[in-house]
Amino acid sequence: MDLEQEGNPNCTVETLRWIHVHKTAVLLKASVTSGAVIGGANKDDVARLGDFAEKIGLAFQIRDDVLDETQTSEVLGKTAGKDAAVYKATYPRLLGLAESRNQATQLVTEAKQILEKYGERSATLNSLADLIISREK
Repeated sequence: MDLEQEGNPNCTVETLRWIHVHKTAVLLKASVTSGAVIGGANKDDVARLGDFAEKIGLAFQIRDDVLDETQTSEVLGKTAGKDAAVYKATYPRLLGLAESRNQATQLVTEAKQILEKYGERSATLNSLADLIISREK
């Protein structure tokens, strides 16, 4: 689906969200929920942590799209601007940089709200969410 949208001027935000949820967010969701299951979490907690991970996974991908347009290849350690070169479906292309940043920040805020009931036990996951939104490469 991701590759099918390259060069597609009709790609929607909904389609892009589906791609990112099923490509990037699912990897974080699998990692976080696996840890929860191994740690003995109940079904409600596993589901809650899955929701958290999906939100930060989507935020990670949005941030990645933003960085591809705003950073240099030297900083990123990979070719900057490659998404635009192939007219890849990205949040900045569809929504602009400012709104993309806003959406990523909102997703991290929502993700951290999901963890509020866990108090200090969620500090590591909250730090991960902060890292995702603040990373520069």
